[in-house]
Amino acid sequence: MLPRSVALSAYLAWSNRATSFGERMLKRRLAAGKESAERLEERRGIPSKARPDGQLMWIHAASVGESVSVLEMIRRMGEEQPDLSFLVTTGTVTSAGVLADRLPPRTVHQFVPLDVRPWVRRFLDHWAPTVVVLAEGEIWPALIYEAHLRRIPITLINARMTAAAHGRWRYLKGAARALMHRIDHVQAQEAETARRLTDLGLPTERLEVTGTLKEGSAALPHDEDERVRLAGLLAGRPVWLAASTHPGEDEMAALAHSVARRSWHKLMLVVAPRHPERGDAVATIFRDGGWKVAQRSKDEDITPDTEVYVADTMGEMGLWYRLCPVSFVGGSMVEIGGHNPFEPAALGSAIVHGPHIHNFADIYGRLTEASATRAVDDSDALGPAIARTLEPDEAARLAHAAWEVCSAGADVTERAMDLLFAILDGAA
Repeated sequence: MLPRSVALSAYLAWSNRATSFGERMLKRRLAAGKESAERLEERRGIPSKARPDGQLMWIHAASVGESVSVLEMIRRMGEEQPDLSFLVTTGTVTSAGVLADRLPPRTVHQFVPLDVRPWVRRFLDHWAPTVVVLAEGEIWPALIYEAHLRRIPITLINARMTAAAHGRWRYLKGAARALMHRIDHVQAQEAETARRLTDLGLPTERLEVTGTLKEGSAALPHDEDERVRLAGLLAGRPVWLAASTHPGEDEMAALAHSVARRSWHKLMLVVAPRHPERGDAVATIFRDGGWKVAQRSKDEDITPDTEVYVADTMGEMGLWYRLCPVSFVGGSMVEIGGHNPFEPAALGSAIVHGPHIHNFADIYGRLTEASATRAVDDSDALGPAIARTLEPDEAARLAHAAWEVCSAGADVTERAMDLLFAILDGAA
């Protein structure tokens, strides 16, 4: 018998009448540029595409990193089972832009409906998924409850629960337990997430620790002709990358660049802001600092005089990691929590990072243990670290060590595929 929860019942009763609340939220998000006006109906559970025939796997991935991490798994599963179709949902405009040109065959993208029961029901009535797969672990009560009512298997893959999320759910432990008993299987990224989920009531027999799915994802794609062209424009100049930078980190990169150039003649910096719409602001920061800047979104090419290249475009990180032998991975010098270090590791770019890496603490822990990254504590240390890491022997050593850690987890995708194929077979 499933656990009961007064708090969950109260939430579901509220969610059943929450359409006005949902409309107000959508209006605020649309005004803030966080929703697509053309596809706003999808957030109400109104589909913009037809449901494919046959078995349909619904995979919800919260944002960019999670959505990209499942693409290789979808591609491989689709090749093995040609009659299987996929629905990928996300909740951010940025993720939709990244996925637009990268979806594997027989895969459609929709925005996930808000957790308003009438909207969730409408979504499930149309798509009727064979299985629900939640990547990383956003827990939406109405979604889980309604899917379970329809006897749709629910699984979490690549599950990660932060200390903050665990703390919030502990205040509603009865509701958490009732929801956990409606989830059929969980593959957790690391032991701490497993501990937190079982503490909230997930039965241990439904749980396994597999590692992060991002270890098994394919290397980021790139345009090889463009890589060759840009490499020719660089003409053998030394170059480093400030990847996925956030406000505050661009100024730190400028300081580091000025320090590193004392050791490396004609050194060029590529800055790829985490949010490309910041490109003009980033370019202004460097121009105001006296740097000669070219901006990719404005089709300004690299010249022998270019000192800083602002790579403010979507979907090209695979290009920059291949071109730059050293990468500072952003979100780590400010309290964002860091970004996925396996992306540069898979492409042979040596990793430098700051102290704020809690989003990927387990991965960075393994990289640190293998002496596969260079950590700095503050902005003053970044420039000397870049200068040292640009030494060819040092860059090669770090890059090789990181690649070995990255490739060691390639079976994570296999384990996720085995689980999902078994669920599909059971649902057939």
